[in-house]
Amino acid sequence: MAAAMTLRVRQTGRSWAQLRCLHVTLGLEKAKTGAEQQWLTRQQRDPYVKAAHAQNYRCRSAFKLLEIDKEHKILRPGQHVIDCGAAPGAWSQVLVDKVNALGQDPALSVGFVLGVDLLHITPLDGAVFLPKCDVTLPATHEKIRSLLPSGQADVILSDMAPNASGIRELDHQRLVSMCLSLLDFAEMVLRPGGSFLCKLWDGSESNSMRDRLRRRFQHVKTLKPKASRMESAEIFLLGKLHNNTKSLNL
Repeated sequence: MAAAMTLRVRQTGRSWAQLRCLHVTLGLEKAKTGAEQQWLTRQQRDPYVKAAHAQNYRCRSAFKLLEIDKEHKILRPGQHVIDCGAAPGAWSQVLVDKVNALGQDPALSVGFVLGVDLLHITPLDGAVFLPKCDVTLPATHEKIRSLLPSGQADVILSDMAPNASGIRELDHQRLVSMCLSLLDFAEMVLRPGGSFLCKLWDGSESNSMRDRLRRRFQHVKTLKPKASRMESAEIFLLGKLHNNTKSLNL
């Protein structure tokens, strides 16, 4: 199936993320292969895809973040949050509401949401987007710091993923490398006491990533939200209570 979907990506010019996050309806173009038809059928039956459509979320992944926050309380009004791998914008939709970025509730502090992605991101009220930017590059780091109020963040989230090669261990290592790069950047902008959440495809380097998080956060947990498909290797690592003071000395 991976090969068939990779071919589909090449034919349409869409990314894997864009294909996974389509709100599938019966009006979609007819699949050209059996594997594609199987994928579309799964999407049509997926309750989270249906719920995303009903609740006007751009992608089913919104429910992963909603579930994580419900259980672990990482988001609150007034926070400044960086959403890495933000396209198509579903997590940012959740964030705008959770941190009161639009000032919907005048009795609460107003937060700030900054989304970053290599892909185009459709504008969203309450969020500032940096599309076509690589969050692992120093030039992007400077743009982020210039846009963040006071140059600091309370929460850094990552739903980033490299384009899938179909080689599971290679894709795993590439994603770990991206997360480690983001963790290094977190040392520059994440406030002490802040939180860091990143997606991984579980594999040989997962324990190494956990160890790195434990050096910098007081609490580290491995999460598998219900909205994450059971057959997927996808997990999320959460670090809470950032304990490095480097960001205070900038």
